[in-house]
Amino acid sequence: MMSVLKRLKDYFIATRPWSFTMSLISVSIGTLLAAEDGPIFWGWYFLVCIGILCFHGAANTFNDYFDTRYKVDQPDSPTARYRPQPILSGLLTPSQLLTEALLLSGLTVAIGLLLSFVRSMLIFWIGLIGFFACLFYTASPFKFKYKAWGEFLVFLMWGPLMFEGAYAVQRQVLSLKVFYISIPFGMLVGLVLLANNIRDIDYDSRQGIKTVGILLGTKQSLRLFAALILIVYLYMIGMVGMGVLTPWGLLVFLSLPKAIQLLRGFMKRIPEAADAITAQLNTFFGLFLIASLILNRLVPL
Repeated sequence: MMSVLKRLKDYFIATRPWSFTMSLISVSIGTLLAAEDGPIFWGWYFLVCIGILCFHGAANTFNDYFDTRYKVDQPDSPTARYRPQPILSGLLTPSQLLTEALLLSGLTVAIGLLLSFVRSMLIFWIGLIGFFACLFYTASPFKFKYKAWGEFLVFLMWGPLMFEGAYAVQRQVLSLKVFYISIPFGMLVGLVLLANNIRDIDYDSRQGIKTVGILLGTKQSLRLFAALILIVYLYMIGMVGMGVLTPWGLLVFLSLPKAIQLLRGFMKRIPEAADAITAQLNTFFGLFLIASLILNRLVPL
C-alpha cells in the first residue's frame, strides 16, 4: 500500500500541481463574467475545473518529457536545481511520464468533447487550439518553445482561450468583454515563462534553442519584463475608465507592492526560482480580480 501511495504521489508531483492556481483563476474569472449575463450551472464549472487541471498537468508532463528527450533539460539545468524534474530526478522513467501525459490528455479530450456536444461546439475549437499549442509547445515538428513563441502561447492559453472557454460553457457564446479582461492576466502568466527564460539565457544559449531572453539579452529582457508589468496596471486603469470594469477592478492594485518587490529583486539578481516567484504576482492579481467581480455583484458601483 505504501509503495502504491508513493507512486501516486510521484505522478502527482510530476504534474507540477503548485502551478495549477493560474488555470483555476482563469476559468473562475471566465465563469464569474458569465454570471453577469445569466445563471451559472456549477456542475459545468466544476467539470471545467477538472478538465483544465488535466490539461495543465498534461502540458507540464509533455513539456518535461520532450525537454528531456531533446536534451534541453540536463542535470545541470537551472530548472532541475529548484524543482524535481521528473525524469532527471529519477521520480519517473521517460515511458512512465509519457504515459501520464497521454492519460491526462485523454481525460482532457473526453471532458472537452462532452462539453462541446452538450454545451457548445465553441469549446471544441477553443480546446483544439489549446491542445495543439500544448502538445507542440515542445514536441516536433513545431517545437514552439524553442523558437521564442513560448510567451505568446502561454498568454493565449491562460488568457483568451481559458477565459472564453469557461464563459462559453455557461453562455454558449463568446464575449468581447471577456477577451479584453483576459489580456492582463494572460500577460502576467506569460511573464512567468519570460522570467524563466531570462534566468536561463546562458544555459539555453548552449542548448542551441531560441527564446525571447536570448534574442533580446538580459538587459533588454528585463526592460521588457518591467514594461509589461507597467502595461498590465495601466491597462486595468483604462478598463475601468472605459467602463469595461467597475471601480472594483482597481482592487488589483493591491498586488502592486508584490510587483514592485519582484522588479526590485530581479534588477539586483535573477533568482533560481524566478518563474515561481513571478507566478506569485499573477496569483495575487488574479485573486484580487476575482474578489472585485464578486464584490461588484454584492455591492454594485
